[in-house]
Amino acid sequence: MIIILWVVLTPVVLGLLGFGIYLLKAVVQGYAEGLRYDPEAEETAASVARRTADLGLLSAERQNTKLAAPLSPALTVALAEARAGDWEPGASLLDETARTRDWERRAWLAYHLGLLAAEDDAWLLSWESARPDDPGAALVRARSTVCLAWNLRGAKRAKFTSAEQFAGFQRTLPLADDQHARAAKLAPADDPCPYIGMIWSALGLGRGHEEMRRIWEEITRRAPHHYQAHWTALQFWSAKWRGSEELARAFATKAAAGAPEGSLMTVFPLIAHFEHDTSDDTEVDRTPEMYAAVDAVLADVAAADPDHPRLAEVRHVLAYYLDLQGRWDEAVEQFRQVDGHVGALPWSYRADPAEHYCRTRDECVANAS
Repeated sequence: MIIILWVVLTPVVLGLLGFGIYLLKAVVQGYAEGLRYDPEAEETAASVARRTADLGLLSAERQNTKLAAPLSPALTVALAEARAGDWEPGASLLDETARTRDWERRAWLAYHLGLLAAEDDAWLLSWESARPDDPGAALVRARSTVCLAWNLRGAKRAKFTSAEQFAGFQRTLPLADDQHARAAKLAPADDPCPYIGMIWSALGLGRGHEEMRRIWEEITRRAPHHYQAHWTALQFWSAKWRGSEELARAFATKAAAGAPEGSLMTVFPLIAHFEHDTSDDTEVDRTPEMYAAVDAVLADVAAADPDHPRLAEVRHVLAYYLDLQGRWDEAVEQFRQVDGHVGALPWSYRADPAEHYCRTRDECVANAS
């Protein structure tokens, strides 16, 4: 009889016990929710949401995390045509930069065309077949090999990169040396672009400072204030690659000193600072020197060509440091100029670039007058 009662009553008792625990949990959670409820915080969040909407700013899920800014219509068309097998629009764009001596744009175009060719180079092979000694095709070929090598390696630091990734990288990157040398021979005499790609080989293959200085002399003799060249060289001189914090900061300071307004060179001291900043607070970002550095970039951005292909990248860095300095009105203006595309420093170094970008941007909107 006792056994029968045990069998019958045990499920009932367990059920009542479980229900009691559920009720207790619900009461505790409800109490905790009540403690967490903050009408003022909710109203602030709602106010920020309204202000960002009024400014036309986009939510995190609507941010493009691959690009710092929209590509130009002409480049967008050229990339689409190349995917379809037609190389001529891309070739035409590069031909134009050679005629106008627009080396900044030429490097930018070669990078995006090379990135596409690293995925599928059928269209580039057709271009090379039709125009065997075309300097534009030679430049894109060299750039695509660099892109392919780095795609094989991956973007993570060495300790997170597999032996197989390193092997593919080491096999592929040396091929770019001869390709860049050929591109330099075919290029106009004052074109620095083939030499810029050589920096990536020097960086990736562990070449020394003297080799880098040789490459740098070739570049600056042709284009002393080339943004992409300086951005790439700063990576070389940084502590995470072939240099040190001291070398990177010295290089950045020299780049900014005496550069013409509008060249965007003044951003490099900020980038060098960002690359080596290990502090946990904003005091290092609020020194007189840092305020002066940010002011210099503000003036540089205001003077730059609105069509400069790297202007948006500089605005992203500028917005970040304006926020750290509590200059929220100025920061919001920079955010308005770049919103929708967050593939740039400092956001690109985060696991969730769009979330970090939007959190920083919304903080500025909340504090702006």
